[in-house]
Amino acid sequence: MTSTRRRLVILFAALATLAALLAPGPAQAKDKRELTVMSQNLYLGASLGPALDPTFPGGLFGALPVILAEFQATDYVARSGAIADEIAAAGPDIIGLQEVSIWSFATGQTVDFLQILQFQLGLRGLTYVDVASSDNATIVVPGAVTFQDRDVILVNVDTPGLSITGSDSGNFAAQFVLSGTPIGDISFNRGWALVDGTFEGKKFRFINTHLETEDFPSVQEAQTVEFLAGPAKAGGAVIAVGDFNSAADGSTTASYDLLTKAYFDDAWDANPGSDGYTCCQASSLDNATSELESRIDLVLTHAAARALSAEVVGDTQFRDPLTMPPPFWPSDHAGVVAVIRIH
Repeated sequence: MTSTRRRLVILFAALATLAALLAPGPAQAKDKRELTVMSQNLYLGASLGPALDPTFPGGLFGALPVILAEFQATDYVARSGAIADEIAAAGPDIIGLQEVSIWSFATGQTVDFLQILQFQLGLRGLTYVDVASSDNATIVVPGAVTFQDRDVILVNVDTPGLSITGSDSGNFAAQFVLSGTPIGDISFNRGWALVDGTFEGKKFRFINTHLETEDFPSVQEAQTVEFLAGPAKAGGAVIAVGDFNSAADGSTTASYDLLTKAYFDDAWDANPGSDGYTCCQASSLDNATSELESRIDLVLTHAAARALSAEVVGDTQFRDPLTMPPPFWPSDHAGVVAVIRIH
């Protein structure tokens, strides 16, 4: 654990202890070790498809203005307010976020998705501390923009009985690399982050990840094998959340089956017969009707963790298409909130 991460864990432990001391009484505590968790892909704000398309006019440098125009149009500041509203309504104790981007422009402007979301949460009287993160892609287009991708775990400091005891992160050995671009090889360098903790005296592990897309199934499935053999391998209760990019109906890649056939249980099993679609809205977020048609954002449990309920959030418009301009959706992905009992 790095010294910075160690300080964050110590800070969180102190804040959690203070919150517990200030709590009004037993009525505020969770019942029967019920932990509310959430997974949410924030959406980086633009499709990178044009930059990955070798036939796009002008190549990478022709694609860049298109990507940046879409990023501006999808207005993360406005969307982050809608996502903060979802969090305020659901009250999760722990959140796994994906595509927690930082866009740094040659003009000097920086758009840090995590910083903005935490500010929005603060406006709503909420304090979520980032206690673990994986540093994924860093893509530099000289003289124009630097894009950084992270997966982050946030913890609610006001949850009584919740203590974080350690954290870790890493990147997968298996990665898709786009070679020979004008700025060199490009990889999203996908990874995972985790925290170990106790909730009302019971130990648990919480993991957050974002696997490679279905366009590169062999890479994604290799990452799944690494995930199961590495961070997911823990004694006791394990909760894993993330954008796994593998359709739960088996229509895309084998990763969902690899995850759920022998090790994890899917929290969505608490909703038999419900679709639970989470992916994906149009990259421009200007579609007037929802285009969600796949379930790839998951909450998974293992051993002494059992899902009591699960629901999709962020699948409704936060702006009225008849009266307001886009973006209409908080993200191109809906989120998932689940209540997990730790035994």
